[in-house]
Amino acid sequence: MAAMAALRREGRRFAAAAPNPISTVRSSLAPSEEHAVLGVRSISTQVVRNRMKSVKNIQKITKAMKMVAASKLRAIQTRAENSRGLWQPFTALLGDLPSVDVKKNVIVTVSSDKGLCGGINSTAVKISRALYKLNSGPEKESKYVILGEKAKAQLIRDSKKDIELSMIELQKNPLNYTQVSVLADDILKNVEFDALRIVFNKFLSVVSFIPTTATVLSPEIVEREAESGGKLGDLDLYEIEGAETKGEVLQNLAEFQFSCVLFNSVLENACSEQGARMSAMDSSSRNAGDMLDRLTLTYNRTRQASITTELIEIISGASALEG
Repeated sequence: MAAMAALRREGRRFAAAAPNPISTVRSSLAPSEEHAVLGVRSISTQVVRNRMKSVKNIQKITKAMKMVAASKLRAIQTRAENSRGLWQPFTALLGDLPSVDVKKNVIVTVSSDKGLCGGINSTAVKISRALYKLNSGPEKESKYVILGEKAKAQLIRDSKKDIELSMIELQKNPLNYTQVSVLADDILKNVEFDALRIVFNKFLSVVSFIPTTATVLSPEIVEREAESGGKLGDLDLYEIEGAETKGEVLQNLAEFQFSCVLFNSVLENACSEQGARMSAMDSSSRNAGDMLDRLTLTYNRTRQASITTELIEIISGASALEG
């Protein structure tokens, strides 16, 4: 009886001196893992291992998406730079008048069909909404024409009745001028306008793009601005050869100008999308690496705490038996 009483006293003494194994394991876990099943020491390390495996898989995906975006960017960038020469002569001849006051405004918002590309779509939508408010009034009418799924998803929430036309999956096939000119022709046939205001992201570099607005006026407004003087007043200095009248020439110029500007806008926005996706996936890969480092540290601490707890229990039991 005396030996049993001494063994119980020694057990209580070592139990008070040794740390709680469950609290030791729990203190080394992240907050999200504190709710794991307790009572089995291997559970905590298994949770950390599973999370590490998930993060590694996500890192592989983000690295692959970055390489795909880089490949697509190289394919589009050259064509986007070459397309800038299409609309620049029109700007020199007809000018770009964003402040022109007209009754019927159509805002053409160019966006992407896919996400994970930073804030390029949100930026284009914000500019479009600002233009809509700026050109709204009692005698004015503003409508949206949307190119891309992401801008459609945002604008349809509060401006569904103002969306005149929407087109998606523009980049399902490689972009070319024929494809975009057909889209431009559909817009010109189905939408009445005095001014087309095209909102897109102009590509500068992989990490930089500029929200840009290009304005295309209808032939009637061009004639009105030419008669009132200013930069468009220089149009009267040109002689028209052939049987076409001035109105027919301006009509053809307006259609060709819109198709060229739209082609450049779609290519510039596609470059900005791939560049933004490269940056986003690179940041995601770095964040996944940092998370892996933290999880590895947590795993090592948890494993060491489990080993230490087991050693303490063994030593405590042996000392109690010897005593």
